[in-house]
Amino acid sequence: MSESNHSHDQHALDTLCLIGPDPENWVVARPGIDHNVLIVGGGQTGAAFAFALRRAGIGGVSVIDAAPDEARAGSWTNYARMNRLRTPKSLPGPEGGVPGLSFQAWHEARHGEASYADIERIGRRQWADYLAWYRAFLGIPVRYGTTLTLIEPQGAHFRLHLTVRTERGVELRVETARKIILGNGVSGNGRPNIVPPLASLPATHLAHTSDAIDFASLAGKTVAVIGGAASAFDAAAAALEAGARDVHLFVRRATLPAVPVSRARAYPGAYDNFPSLPDAVRWRQALRFRRAGSTAPADAIERVARHANFHLHLGAPWHEAFVDGGRVRARAADGAFEFDFVIAGTGYAVDLHARPELAGIADHVLLWRDRYTPPSGERDDALGAHPYLGDALEYIEKRPGEASFLKNIHVFNPAGFVSRGVPVGDVPCMKRDIPAVVRRISRDLFLEDLEAHEARMGGDVPADFDEAAYADRVYRQAG
Repeated sequence: MSESNHSHDQHALDTLCLIGPDPENWVVARPGIDHNVLIVGGGQTGAAFAFALRRAGIGGVSVIDAAPDEARAGSWTNYARMNRLRTPKSLPGPEGGVPGLSFQAWHEARHGEASYADIERIGRRQWADYLAWYRAFLGIPVRYGTTLTLIEPQGAHFRLHLTVRTERGVELRVETARKIILGNGVSGNGRPNIVPPLASLPATHLAHTSDAIDFASLAGKTVAVIGGAASAFDAAAAALEAGARDVHLFVRRATLPAVPVSRARAYPGAYDNFPSLPDAVRWRQALRFRRAGSTAPADAIERVARHANFHLHLGAPWHEAFVDGGRVRARAADGAFEFDFVIAGTGYAVDLHARPELAGIADHVLLWRDRYTPPSGERDDALGAHPYLGDALEYIEKRPGEASFLKNIHVFNPAGFVSRGVPVGDVPCMKRDIPAVVRRISRDLFLEDLEAHEARMGGDVPADFDEAAYADRVYRQAG
């Protein structure tokens, strides 16, 4: 470890000392319960929640991740292909209000204050390195190779069916938990959105941007990318930089979305209070974003535009696609084409039934379409499929009294967009929403064992001193 890195780590330790030691676990142990809280997803969200729960004195917390190991976990070193993060470097992240744990402190210790001042946005690989340091420094264990396959309500807790990869092979286990946090990424409440006619293409000729794509194998080949948002441009750039002969990017809109409308509400008043807005206002804000389109950053567009073999097709949805003679033949609005490979940068669909672990509970979850009927001209089926979340990002039961267990599942992935106004799971939501979830979990765990806590609070407390400490100074009126 370099001297500057050691100095920073010592500074981070000193900062933690200033806020005091982690509280002892106060949660009452219950027979047969393996976890007070199970966090699904070991990325930036899972790590930040593990730290926040620890600071709240909540023990019995476990973090699982389906990736086989840390190197292959999370988006930043796998399917995220941007050079820089989309969010400003100044936004609070997983540090939870502890300055020594922030990206800025970490970066300046390694590269100097001038380097931090010079960057506009955080580099993707730098962010991945920072998160790896964060987990290691705070000692946050993640159980890799562990997939949640089914959530089974059992009264006051859940039976969790897990698939665990071990040296001996795959094992099936059942564990129990009182609370669940779904910090499982962009498709955590749904699936990759493979739109027609792409769905008919075989995996040998099609990949979604969420897949692990072997870009080196695309060298010398002609590649089509479908979609106009950031992930599509990032995939196109990765293919070009890997040596693709030609890359064609097809966008159904006549022009690229260039107005990031969400910035209009990027101030504390709107950000802090968005979850309290009337449903109609939240719906209109989500609809405005959908209709304006997801804006690719200017540097993502510049990254592909510098290549002469990049071709942008506007107003060009695909109408037909099939494999013939080893190549994909496509008919788009602007002509017929042939490609060696197709990449779908078509985003994600919120669909609780598409998630095996949610299969037993999906029908009970209140969705926006169940709660709110938009006026004529404002209907949007994709937004209507989002779960309608409570104040602590918890599921709400569709029919009151039938599924009270849903309040113990907290959704910290992009399915919370309509309810919270930001892409939940990304950096912008952390400052507001992690504390909201932790407060609710703390309250629930406390009140569910109130009798035990009342006994503890009313228990005997030994005296700090006895009468001998002041007996000689007790005033006595003279004779």
